[in-house]
Amino acid sequence: MTRLKPIFAFLVLATLVARIVPAAAQTAQAPTLKASATVTGEIVRIGDLVENAGAVADVPIFRAPDLGQTGSVPADRVLNAVLQHHIIGLDTRGLSEVEVTRATRTITAKDIQARILRALSGKYGLPDINNLTVILDSDVHNIDVEPTATKELDVSRLSYEPRSGRFDIAFDPPGNPTARRQPLHFTGILAETFDAVVSAHELAQGQVLKPTDVSIERRPKSEFTPTALTNLDQLQGLSAKHVLHAGQVIRQADVSKPELVGRNETVTIVYEVPGIRLSVLGKSIEPGGLGDSINVLNVESKRTVQATVTGPSRVTVNAGTRLTADATP
Repeated sequence: MTRLKPIFAFLVLATLVARIVPAAAQTAQAPTLKASATVTGEIVRIGDLVENAGAVADVPIFRAPDLGQTGSVPADRVLNAVLQHHIIGLDTRGLSEVEVTRATRTITAKDIQARILRALSGKYGLPDINNLTVILDSDVHNIDVEPTATKELDVSRLSYEPRSGRFDIAFDPPGNPTARRQPLHFTGILAETFDAVVSAHELAQGQVLKPTDVSIERRPKSEFTPTALTNLDQLQGLSAKHVLHAGQVIRQADVSKPELVGRNETVTIVYEVPGIRLSVLGKSIEPGGLGDSINVLNVESKRTVQATVTGPSRVTVNAGTRLTADATP
């Protein structure tokens, strides 16, 4: 009898464990409502909204929002929908609704322009597409397609007039049968381009240009002039002579050295001759940047001399500099 007691106790313990473990596992895997979901395609399935939905996870219950859009489903609607598929005791976690977002892949205007260039590349005797740009006749809005539709836009129609550079092209959007019955149609001009320095944002008059203020862009050759800047090094140490608008092609006449001396400004004139250095008060007759030669008036002698701008409100006259004018009769 004494031997049977431990065996009996073991059997009782084993029975309790057998009952408790499945119950705990079932609790850990109970169906639970999600706070949000991102879906691909036109259908929302039970598994998109409910964790641990089990065998019915792939059952469709709602239509998805439009591409790229987000909608919400009230929690009670989800409860009613899944109840029909024998999901009982759904834990809503106190949620009143579930946000559902339909995933999308966006085709931008730049994507469209690049695709047009690729479609025309190697045809009609055109030069390297890196030296071409597409100018569309109208603005292009972003186009949303299914994220699984990774195939490139198919060209359904293409015509090009080499003399004028005009093109007419239509694409079949990928992955959406409905959209395929409505081809994407674009017209415009194909133009040769050049590298241009443009302002990245509006620049104030007198603002010294930094690398972040400008960028290099390909621009139509119709905008090219011999004075257009094509290299960022050409702007080093220069400032805007007047207001420059965002995206404006910068030309030589738009920039200059930063003005260190203004017109009619009081300046210090430094006279330098071997062994002698003399400073006197002067007045600038014209503005100038570092290293510029400008006319200044010696206030004491009333004579005008040519001087070199050497710093803010400071000019230097070296030995041999001649007088350029006499301020007195």
